[in-house]
Amino acid sequence: MEPGKVTKVSMDQLRLDRMNPRLIGQAEISQEALIAQLYRAAELSELLQSISANGYLDIEPLVVTCETKDDGWVVLEGNRRLAALCLLRDPHLARRIESLEGLRITVPPMAEPLRSTLDDISVYPVAHREDARSFIGFKHINGPAKWDAYAKAKFAANWYKAQRSGDGGLEKIARAIGDRHDTVKRMVSAIYVLDQAKDKGLFDIDNRSTPKFNFSHLYTALARSQYMEYLDLGATWAGYDPSTDPVPPEKHDRLQKMLVWIYGSKMDNALPVVKAQNPDIKRLGEVLAHTEARHVLEATGNLDAAHASTEAVDSRFTASLIRARDAIRDTAASLRAYDGHDNSLLDIAEDVKETAESVYLTMTKKHRKAGIGT
Repeated sequence: MEPGKVTKVSMDQLRLDRMNPRLIGQAEISQEALIAQLYRAAELSELLQSISANGYLDIEPLVVTCETKDDGWVVLEGNRRLAALCLLRDPHLARRIESLEGLRITVPPMAEPLRSTLDDISVYPVAHREDARSFIGFKHINGPAKWDAYAKAKFAANWYKAQRSGDGGLEKIARAIGDRHDTVKRMVSAIYVLDQAKDKGLFDIDNRSTPKFNFSHLYTALARSQYMEYLDLGATWAGYDPSTDPVPPEKHDRLQKMLVWIYGSKMDNALPVVKAQNPDIKRLGEVLAHTEARHVLEATGNLDAAHASTEAVDSRFTASLIRARDAIRDTAASLRAYDGHDNSLLDIAEDVKETAESVYLTMTKKHRKAGIGT
């Protein structure tokens, strides 16, 4: 086929792209595994429903390239559509995926007259991946069909690695895809941290303990000064010329701990301490900047307990006293719910009374002593 000229090809000649930025983890996997990952990450169910009801609307051509004769035409842009078409064309594919990947995919029925729309597909061939990068990058990073943060970062990182010296680096890539907020350089720098952790055997995202990979947790964290200081990263480390090994060797143990705290580890049966990006990334950063709090986190794996150690004792006391007052006021407002029959509740109330009296007497003595001193 002539590069740059739209033409139609048989579906049998098209292959999913193992380098698709939406895919997480290893690249040397089967087409069934690729479709399973795309189904999980790219919400194929709605696309399957639409094509089954209307047929394939061959309006926007798939962008393809021929990397080796054995691979056929690799789809650089349009992998979601190709995955949906494969599922609709092959009645046994969903069962093979369930057997191999443990994923059940419901493929909606399709009227026979519409099945002919699945046979020959319009494609736009390019000679090399590089010829399609600007278009794909703009469309999925700042354009109408945005990828998630990890897919964006992986795409930009692969583009950057494929460049020759003197091509303009990440700054040129950022301009090409319309990034005006330095997002690309922060995300690519975070990809390099992940790559370093995997290369050094410290952490692999395939070993995370959560099904979803929240890449934004990492690049958000690494933009905070506490994380940069914890890993000994310079203030300008996330630049347009990122280092392939940004974390110095003497901080590799810290890098491993940090990634496990953020993402957990199936191998170590460890759950992440970060449950939600806000406020847990901020709280974990404050713990990393505090020696005592770090020791608590390392010993217990409890972010709440560790973060409590970052607060001054007087601040913790004031906050807990106010919470206790508010709690007892709430209890008093609900007293009508107590019918007098449950003795155990009365015992609890007596314990509260004794504890409150003890706190009050101790505070009174300290207050008087402080008054004498003044």
